[in-house]
Amino acid sequence: MIFKSTLLIEKATFREIVLAGNYFIKKLNKGQTIRILDLEGNQAADTLFFSAEDPSERYSAVDTIRNQKNVYLTKGTVLMSNGCKPLLEIVADTCGRHDTLGGACATESNTVRYGLEKKSMHACRNSWMLAVSENKEFGLTKRDITHNINFFMNVPITKEGKLTFEDGISDAGKYVELEAKMDVIVLISNCPQLNNPCNDFNPTPIEVIIW
Repeated sequence: MIFKSTLLIEKATFREIVLAGNYFIKKLNKGQTIRILDLEGNQAADTLFFSAEDPSERYSAVDTIRNQKNVYLTKGTVLMSNGCKPLLEIVADTCGRHDTLGGACATESNTVRYGLEKKSMHACRNSWMLAVSENKEFGLTKRDITHNINFFMNVPITKEGKLTFEDGISDAGKYVELEAKMDVIVLISNCPQLNNPCNDFNPTPIEVIIW
C-alpha cells in the first residue's frame, strides 16, 4: 500500500547514511518515528527489532503474519513481538510491500546457494554479529539474531509455495516509516549481497532518519 509521509525532513532529530555492508544500531523511544530511505533504489535493508527493556522480547515474523493474515508488510502493519505485543507500526510506505520470509544472507547460505567460493563474501549476519560485539551496552548476543524484515526486498511466493529472489520493486527515494509502540532497539544490516537481484547486484547506501 503506497502511503506518503507527512513528516518534514527539517524537523528530524537524527539522520545517518549507512553504507552497503555496514550496520546501524540505535534505541528508538516510544512514539518516535524512524524512516529507512532507499537512496539509490533496489537496495535491501535487513532489519531486527528488540524491546529495549528486555531484548529477549523481539520481532516475530510468525506472530506478525498471523496477526495481520498477510505475509507481506506495508502501511498499517503492526510488527508483533514474540510476546504478542506491538513493537512498531508501519505508518508510511512508498515502496508498497516488504519481505519477512526470505531471511538474511549468511556465509553458510552463500555457500549453499552460490558455491563454495562465495563463503568468504560478507553477509548480513556478519554485520549483525559485528554490531552486537561492538555495542555491548544494548545487551544483545548472537542468540538474539532471529527473525528479520527485509525492507524493500522482493521475495515472491510461487504457486508451489516456494520463495524466489527477484529484482527489487523499490526505487531511488522510496522509504518506509515506522512508529515505535514501545522503546525498541533497531538493528539494520544494509545488505552487501552480490549474488542475487535483491540489491540489483550492486549494493548501495540507505539513510536512516528519526523524528
